[in-house]
Amino acid sequence: MEKPWSGRFSEETDEFVEEFTESVSFDRELALEDIAQNIAHVRTLQEAGVLSDEEAKKLIEGLKEIERNIREGRFEWKRELEDVHMNIEFELTKRIGDVGGKLHTGRSRNDQVATDERLYLKREIEEIVNLLKELRKALVRTSENSVDIVLPAYTHLQRAQPIRLAHYFLAFREAFLKDTERFMDCYRRVDELPLGSGAVAGVDFPLDRHYTAELLGFNGLVRNSIYATADRDCIAEFLFACAITGMHLSRLSEDIIIWASEEFGYLDLPDKLCTGSSIMPQKKNPDVLELIRGKTGRLYGNLVSLLTTLKGLPTAYNRDLQEDKEPLFDSVKTLKGSLIGMRKVIEGLKVREQRMYSNAGNFVLITDVANYLAQKGVPFRKAHHIAGSIVAYLIEKGKRLEEISLEELKGFSELFEEDVFLLFKPENVADRRKTYGGTSEESVLKMIEVAKREEGLS
Repeated sequence: MEKPWSGRFSEETDEFVEEFTESVSFDRELALEDIAQNIAHVRTLQEAGVLSDEEAKKLIEGLKEIERNIREGRFEWKRELEDVHMNIEFELTKRIGDVGGKLHTGRSRNDQVATDERLYLKREIEEIVNLLKELRKALVRTSENSVDIVLPAYTHLQRAQPIRLAHYFLAFREAFLKDTERFMDCYRRVDELPLGSGAVAGVDFPLDRHYTAELLGFNGLVRNSIYATADRDCIAEFLFACAITGMHLSRLSEDIIIWASEEFGYLDLPDKLCTGSSIMPQKKNPDVLELIRGKTGRLYGNLVSLLTTLKGLPTAYNRDLQEDKEPLFDSVKTLKGSLIGMRKVIEGLKVREQRMYSNAGNFVLITDVANYLAQKGVPFRKAHHIAGSIVAYLIEKGKRLEEISLEELKGFSELFEEDVFLLFKPENVADRRKTYGGTSEESVLKMIEVAKREEGLS
């Protein structure tokens, strides 16, 4: 099959080269974006007087027919035509004749692919933002049902201080809100049209790029033709946003995996989201969460892969840039699946309240014993030492903090009174954190109301 660029060459392309350089096996993911761009380009050529009304009508009708075939899965992709762009153009010319050869007037595949990718990114960012919103809503609903549940927060994976479970879920809601903002901020930079930049220097036809941008729904134009064809910054930024979101999903997965273990016993996962063992009948494995955690490595790898491809390229377009698509498509698929999986897990969690509450007592409360003395005028460093001495004493005696008597406490400081025993209830200690963003019931309820308003749940 004759290549569109074959005029300069005296030999047919080696079969290895065709196989090694083709991209249609994966870039046909951009087919619908390419059709939309082609139609807008035809209308721009028509508006500029480069195409007659009849030619434009014929081209657009042919493109819409090909679009229907693609949507129905009836379009035959040919490897020897290299990429999605040439497959569509070849088929168009085959169907409507020589006028199909006018489609590429005033355009290069360099600005064409950059435009397709930005159209694709706009669509996928909108879908990811919607999936993030659904996950945030699930976290808010779960928080509403968890205000009265107290458990220990962990630092260094050691029990630290009592918190309300709702406060924990709201923490991840905040993380995913920031992720959403990152994607939306990325969208602003994606939302600029490269088409009309040609191969590298612009085009010598009177094309109104603002008109094309309006047709395709872009908010602005990429202002420099070299940057337009060489740039993959917006894809790298998108992959970074995917990687950060994946990191948050992975950390949440890790917490839930640990908390659902028999050793912790804080949570039960829904059976329908777990799998069993081929050899051990008792096993209930959190495979969805483990795969979300594992797939984060793919999101990181895709980002590093693209950055590595870009770092040594001479300006402007080089064929290396073909390698941007597979990491992009893989990250989109991976992240969307992970977001759906996590939402399902959050919606199906069952909490073992008593187990959580039991672990929120004892030495988890000792910080507030130190604060009790500090509020009575003892320098905090001295109060900290006294509280630590109480812990050492109770460990030696094999007792919990709740079991100590006032007489024993007074052996460490005469400032202890009966009111100190109010600090031996985890919910009372949690409710002392009344600062904005703290874990007191009052603060948590306020933040739930804020979150519900922001998510459209109230």
